[in-house]
Amino acid sequence: MAMIDLNCDLGESFGAYTIGMDDRVIPLISSCNIACGFHASDPEVMLKTVNMAVEAGIGIGAHPGYPDLMGFGRRNMSVSPSAAGAYITYQLGALYAFAKSAGAKIRHVKPHGALYNMAGKDYALALAIARAVKAFDPDLILMGLSGSESIRAAQDIGLRTANEVFADRAYMPDGSLMPRSMEGSVIHDEKEAIRRVIRMVKEHRITACDGSEIEIHPDSVCVHGDNVKALDFVLEIRSTLEAEGIKIAPLSEFV
Repeated sequence: MAMIDLNCDLGESFGAYTIGMDDRVIPLISSCNIACGFHASDPEVMLKTVNMAVEAGIGIGAHPGYPDLMGFGRRNMSVSPSAAGAYITYQLGALYAFAKSAGAKIRHVKPHGALYNMAGKDYALALAIARAVKAFDPDLILMGLSGSESIRAAQDIGLRTANEVFADRAYMPDGSLMPRSMEGSVIHDEKEAIRRVIRMVKEHRITACDGSEIEIHPDSVCVHGDNVKALDFVLEIRSTLEAEGIKIAPLSEFV
């Protein structure tokens, strides 16, 4: 039976500001990526999110980003590879403390936002991230965009990887995500997004914004749950995948 992971970025609230509907999304996914304090989150939010994930029995992943609370980690930053590696180690240490206190383990790492996108194209940056992850715990899985430099760098040093695809994002011809600043970068038609997910999982292909075909090999599908409509969308993706005979399971079960 084919298997796929459904992941979602969670724990991104901060202080008095609430982002997302984590408690309603968690029952629908198999893995979560928890913000570690640089682009979002705070100690109380991290603690609450880890505890919810443990209670639900889903895979826990770290979601480290650039130190950019104001920009939500979506602004490109010019940092050295060594600095980027240190950022990863620092944030992994923070989430590790909360996971350990809850009797749980971090299973994977998914960089956030600009860090994720930049590492997808910059091998030196991707390698620094992968080395930091491996030095912290060589059993961790590094999640990156399918076919990206992040995946290549991690595989080059013997780190397990998970190829990620996106249900509601358009793709550029080179396999990268279309920048959010471009019209059409986010897919709002639920039926179209679900059709694309099924094709990615079953046929390992996706049509880019220019009509060209891209080969991909997904291990995990990123879903979003920022509003009520999106929650219905996540539920429909899950039920459709299961109806197609595809088992939903956390990465640790098959990667």
